[in-house]
Amino acid sequence: MDLTTALNISARGMDVEATRLRVVAENMANQDTTANTPGGAPYRRKTITFENKMDKALGAETVRVKQIGRDQSAFTKRFDPSNPAADAQGYVQMPNVDPFVELMDMRDAEHIYATNLAVLQTTRTMLQRVINLLQ
Repeated sequence: MDLTTALNISARGMDVEATRLRVVAENMANQDTTANTPGGAPYRRKTITFENKMDKALGAETVRVKQIGRDQSAFTKRFDPSNPAADAQGYVQMPNVDPFVELMDMRDAEHIYATNLAVLQTTRTMLQRVINLLQ
């Protein structure tokens, strides 16, 4: 594998982790978003899946976002009869976003992003040294 391929693989890894961070941020921002109508569905947590795919131009497998989906787990209910989204019994369906899970996903994405950045920087340094040797 040449150094430019290593740069491209790391950059693609950083791209997917940046997308993952955007999904986590959206989930966190909407963790209290309920419906506007009584008994309506609240915000449903987004999920992200990745896949490895052969990039023929690079001659190597790279990671990419396969799908941004919706978490189909059940909503929780909270008693809040004054909320406009409350049903006849006074319960409001709350989003299926767990802040702890989102924080863990965020930390994982940050670590993977940082690892790809370190590989990118190391590869860049190696390329610079090769250029210096050729001069």
